Amino acid sequence: MTNFHKILTVWYQQNKRDLPWRVKNDPYFVWVSEIILQQTRVDQGTAYFLRFIDRFPDVESLANAPENDVLKIWQGLGYYSRARNMHIAARQIMNEFNGLFPNTINNIEKLKGIGCYTASAIASIAFGLPYAAIDGNVYRVLSRVFGIETPIDTTMGKREFSDLANELLDRQNPAVFNEALMEFGALQCTPKNPDCNRCPFQNQCIAFAQNKIAKLPFKSKKTKVTNRFFNYLFIRQEDYFYLEKRVGNDIWRNLYQFPLIESTKALNIAELGLNEQFQSIFKGVEIVVDSISPEIIHVLTHQRLHVSFIEIMIPKSDISFPWIKVLPKEIHDYPIPKLIDNFLMEKNMTK
Repeated sequence: MTNFHKILTVWYQQNKRDLPWRVKNDPYFVWVSEIILQQTRVDQGTAYFLRFIDRFPDVESLANAPENDVLKIWQGLGYYSRARNMHIAARQIMNEFNGLFPNTINNIEKLKGIGCYTASAIASIAFGLPYAAIDGNVYRVLSRVFGIETPIDTTMGKREFSDLANELLDRQNPAVFNEALMEFGALQCTPKNPDCNRCPFQNQCIAFAQNKIAKLPFKSKKTKVTNRFFNYLFIRQEDYFYLEKRVGNDIWRNLYQFPLIESTKALNIAELGLNEQFQSIFKGVEIVVDSISPEIIHVLTHQRLHVSFIEIMIPKSDISFPWIKVLPKEIHDYPIPKLIDNFLMEKNMTK
């Protein structure tokens, strides 16, 4: 389709959103926006982008920040490895590239957390280099317009879509092409209920002609979801409560949470009292179980968390635990999962 990029560019000029990272093609701004938007909708991501840039206006300020500060500003966005990787990459830029954002795709790909898509987006938008950036929006648009049924989660599929996108790429203006194609997928050729009646590609769209809009793009695998059971101990001792830092290669690494007992099934209060870890924690300690919350289901990409909050009162102040003892007003110093934040908000303890 020789006129693909011309039709797309006209549509983009008429429909593009006024987004803060488009004010200037600063590679730092492009990078931050692309990382935020990897797993986040634009309406939610915009507010986070503005807060992030306000707190870390450049690579140097990000590189010099404590990790806790970076995770705290990211709190609520999820997929916290994105923030940790950005922090590491900022230090790479300072140490390996003299504080200047690398301007070749090979060097951009050396940065922690940056894959082919993000590198292509930065290279094209910030530096005008001719690389097609292929995200979920692009897969969807190309699979529908060109009727491609090759699964997008296979090596063959990724190669086929990459070859097509690079063939269609407007090499004179790759930044506009990439942004336009992603914007088209986000606004026009949406996952559900796309606006086909006002689509400039309607006459050429194979999926529309064959009534396959809802079926494309095609994936060969279904995501397996793991069920996990979290029992959070909200331990109150006078005006204090306790936090522990999550470690290891798991969700929410380096964030803080209430002491956690993970079980293989949902536990009622009697079963929790018989739990070996629970008994070990409170051996010889007088406790009062004040309340236990109804089960909360918290859905992540590959996991479904079944969560209960158990509020426990410790009458004596001379008892200590191997966790961090904090006052409610100090919670702002600690990055916490949204799940914990929501619980504390309900308790009016995050003001």
